[in-house]
Amino acid sequence: MEAIAESGSGQFTLNADQRAIREMTRSFAADHVAPFALDWDRERHFPLNVIRQTGPLGFGGIYCAEDVGGSGLKRLDAVLIFEALAAACPGFSSFISIHNMAAWMIDTFGSEVQRKRLLPKLTSMKWLASYCLTEPGSGSDAAALRTKAVKSGGDYVLNGAKQFISGAGETELYVTMVRTGEDGPKGVSALVVPADAPGLSFGPLEKKMGWHMQPTRQVIFEDCKVPAENLLANEGDGFRIAMAGLDGGRLNIAACSLGGAQAAHEKAQAYTAAREAFGKTINRFQALQFKLADMETNLSAARVLLYTAAAKLDARAPDASKWSAMAKRFVTDTCFDVANDALQLHGGYGYLHDYGLEKLVRDLRVHQILEGTNEIMRVIIARHLVGKE
Repeated sequence: MEAIAESGSGQFTLNADQRAIREMTRSFAADHVAPFALDWDRERHFPLNVIRQTGPLGFGGIYCAEDVGGSGLKRLDAVLIFEALAAACPGFSSFISIHNMAAWMIDTFGSEVQRKRLLPKLTSMKWLASYCLTEPGSGSDAAALRTKAVKSGGDYVLNGAKQFISGAGETELYVTMVRTGEDGPKGVSALVVPADAPGLSFGPLEKKMGWHMQPTRQVIFEDCKVPAENLLANEGDGFRIAMAGLDGGRLNIAACSLGGAQAAHEKAQAYTAAREAFGKTINRFQALQFKLADMETNLSAARVLLYTAAAKLDARAPDASKWSAMAKRFVTDTCFDVANDALQLHGGYGYLHDYGLEKLVRDLRVHQILEGTNEIMRVIIARHLVGKE
């Protein structure tokens, strides 16, 4: 990581502020996350107290405007934060990412009244937010969502369900994509649903392969009443809002993969330097040296691609969506492989919970699915190359 970030060549030499942000994040993660991550995973514990402690650090609204308590940082700054947090626990980092996506949507598309009313509590982490797009019957085909919102007086009445919602049942706000009009993307709108909305309930906790430290449930709407003033932008703008949020979300989840894989790689380097076989440490065997070399190369390539994509999103480059998709696809695939290779280099010890490798492998696997599966990333990239049908 240091070679790319500090080499003094290329566009990704970090400035003093970025280095300070990264070091602050690493210090917080080392003190407040890393020592407890395995316990949280084993106990399925959602560490609300630690999550809320990130508010004073500015992590509740990393790229929200400063007038509502946000940090006003860039996307490249954000990936540095998520990468550093994920080195301690990818599940923890990914939840902070999801909260930031929801807060950014309110900041970017909300009215001034909505921004002033909701964001100070979100940016301070007094309130936490979840993002609700996926449904039991619509995942990759997000425009086919069926959760319906019907205008009734001064309210919208919602019926339907959302699937795989991180933080569900524990967070205070749910930025939710609903159908208010015709089939397809033009009929989708975005509503901010408070946790105490009448008719809102939650399914049982999902039993997942990884991300054990954050709860995942269905969010269920049964004649759920939400004030009409909680509509973001205008009716029909929801799909545009959702897609805009996903570009940044893809970079964030890639950064979470990168941080986790970097930690796995460092564990593998330390282990192979200490473990002996046939009279020498196993990192003296060329086959293992080649594996470590490939892991280092792949991590460096992933980091350059991710940082480039973040810089393009900051610059609002016309091909930023393509680069976000490329980064998400390549980084999450590559980093899962690195973590899996690190487990293999530990032999039987890699399979034990206390060594932390199997947790990293489990946590990183879902990153290839969420924020758009990596198959969908290929569709997005191809459309930029050859056009839509």
